[in-house]
Amino acid sequence: MITGASGGLGISVVRHFLDRGAIVHAPMVEAKPPPHLTQERVHATPSIDLVDEVQVAAYYASVPSLWASVHLVGGFVWKALADTTLADLDQMHALNTRTTFLACREAVAAMRRGGHGGRLVNVIARPALVPTPNLVAYAAAKAAVAAITQTLAAELVAEGIFCNAVAPSIIDTPANRASMPNADFETWPKPLELAHAIADLASPDNMVTSGALVPVYGRA
Repeated sequence: MITGASGGLGISVVRHFLDRGAIVHAPMVEAKPPPHLTQERVHATPSIDLVDEVQVAAYYASVPSLWASVHLVGGFVWKALADTTLADLDQMHALNTRTTFLACREAVAAMRRGGHGGRLVNVIARPALVPTPNLVAYAAAKAAVAAITQTLAAELVAEGIFCNAVAPSIIDTPANRASMPNADFETWPKPLELAHAIADLASPDNMVTSGALVPVYGRA
């Protein structure tokens, strides 16, 4: 399972998982799948609101077998404290914290039905670990995802369900380049590089790592 599979990071994560032989399920809010989600071994389901508890529960219940669930859905806002509204805070928690919580909860239910353990991989961000000005709402939401990750790791390890998170700096996507045209893009971690890190954590070969918040900063 890959949420956020239609995004800038999702394209590379889907392709890398396919290269490693996975069957990918991709719930997406868009009404029509982009080309990379129409390939063989990709099961894309349009018009799924991952903020909606009922929709998320129904979707995960429909998946016949689940080993790994990777949660890429999120949102970002860059504002100083004085400019940050309560609506901004709520939006960041909805897009980042709520989507991750719901996906984790329903993924665990699906893994328990399978009875073979599994892997959860979340995405936090460097500001959740390193204090960064002008990101209070975003950092708070991603810090909550970090707490979810480590709490679930402690709760689920005895069942063979491991939960980890990657913490990127600024990901080298077209959208980020457009919003920061004067930045040094070469120092940013590339989506494919992050896809490798995510796939390693999601792999059955990961037999010992759970509860990790893995810095994937590149040279940024």
